[in-house]
Amino acid sequence: MSDSSPTPNKNQPETMVAGVGLADYDNDGYLDVFLVNGAAIPSLQKESPKYWNRLYHNNHDGTFTDVTEKAGVAGIGYGMGVAVGDYDNDGWPDIYVVNVGKNQLLHNNGNGTFTDLTDKASVGGGLLDGKKMWSVSAVWVDYNNDGLLDLFVSNYCKWEVNKDPYCGPTPKLRAYCHPNNYANLPNTLYRNNGDGTFTDVSAETGIAKYLGKGMGVAIADYDHDGFIDIFVANDNHPNFLFHNLGGKKFEEVALESGVAYAQSGSALSGMGVDFKDVDNDGRPDLWHTAVENESFPLFHNAGGGQFVEQTLPAQLAVTRTMSGWGNGIVDFDNDGWKDLFVARSNVLDNIAQFSNRKYEEPNSVLRNLGNGKFQDVSSQAGADFQVAAPHRGVAFGDMDNDGRIDAMVTVLNGPLQYFHNISKNNNHWTILTLVGKRSNRMGLGAQVRITGEDGKVQYNEATTAVGYACSSDSRVHFGLGGSRVIREIEVTWPGGARQLLRDVPADQILKIEETVQ
Repeated sequence: MSDSSPTPNKNQPETMVAGVGLADYDNDGYLDVFLVNGAAIPSLQKESPKYWNRLYHNNHDGTFTDVTEKAGVAGIGYGMGVAVGDYDNDGWPDIYVVNVGKNQLLHNNGNGTFTDLTDKASVGGGLLDGKKMWSVSAVWVDYNNDGLLDLFVSNYCKWEVNKDPYCGPTPKLRAYCHPNNYANLPNTLYRNNGDGTFTDVSAETGIAKYLGKGMGVAIADYDHDGFIDIFVANDNHPNFLFHNLGGKKFEEVALESGVAYAQSGSALSGMGVDFKDVDNDGRPDLWHTAVENESFPLFHNAGGGQFVEQTLPAQLAVTRTMSGWGNGIVDFDNDGWKDLFVARSNVLDNIAQFSNRKYEEPNSVLRNLGNGKFQDVSSQAGADFQVAAPHRGVAFGDMDNDGRIDAMVTVLNGPLQYFHNISKNNNHWTILTLVGKRSNRMGLGAQVRITGEDGKVQYNEATTAVGYACSSDSRVHFGLGGSRVIREIEVTWPGGARQLLRDVPADQILKIEETVQ
């Protein structure tokens, strides 16, 4: 249950709490759930257990046990999002929580408990004019290919509690303000020093030069130069695409690459984003959410550093009537084509009082037809899927290890929703657990190409950064359609080393350890 402490003053963070993360924190082979929560207003502190962040242990039978107190992860401050990554390569996933105030790094002790090492690691959050910036999302990424996970944090806007400007529509009907009422912020990049500490390299890498309103963050090596790039969905500001220049600096290339604006030339209300290959051509594409009357743009990676918006040809104009927060590009029916999922809700909780639009919305799933087009199949996703709510974040992972990807969706001031995938078909699958040796232990940033026995080729990348303020399963999933055997698996590890496996049986969770020669 999340609690954003809504007030009549309509403090901007009240509508934005979203984080949920999936990670096997105890290495028992099953994904557990970490839920981010808000705090009291105006103190912005977790004054009672109702504001605690929560850790739920997977009992392997479809149920979960709250182990928050035992694990020591109740948290501090007013929470927004979460990123999971093994920053010290000890084989145990760590948790980074992004907050309105000080962020928090929780080190996994390997015994079911965590220790707050924020101060030791120096990752409490970027400062501007002496004040900690309001953070929304984060991503673990080895940007310099040294085998250590670095940390990128998106920051939203300048804000102070109970000092939001008055935003109508009437003197008696206050609403959450448009983002343009707040000043922009730069994002933050921390380099992992390999000794448990980090260095803020935002300025020296060029990240700090660009001010926006950062929301969702996603990573991929979109130009296949061997270095991971970073995309930031900005809220009512041109998006950022930070092109990695050899692990030393970044150049912001969203405008010249074609992903700064929608095809209309407008900056959208960017929220969640995913950066994966939707058409199996080997190049990661971009898809981010926005609010009603804007549509959720799909940017096709055309190669050569260029993207072309394909929203209309892909039949995604249907999203124009939706407001979306978290999202993901995931193959839900295991047919070998990645589908689209969006966690939906309007931003304004009282919108129905001054328009014909509704605040609560049902989620949507759009099936990839394999011909460049998508079909809205939400009505076929089950009765529970039709229920409207103020959905926010969504994390994806196979919670019961049955080969079908499930969705954990947060509800603002409501209970967490676990959408169990019960798709029935004869399609096959594989899930790859990557273990880096020279690369980072979780293999984040690795690119995987598989060829089915039918000759069909697919691509995916290892990442936990999906959607808005959430962290998904780090394991790499592929639907295989009718293929019972995978003819070839090729893993390109961060840094460029390649590894081949041949004639691998389908329908299994396979561990692949990096070969070091």
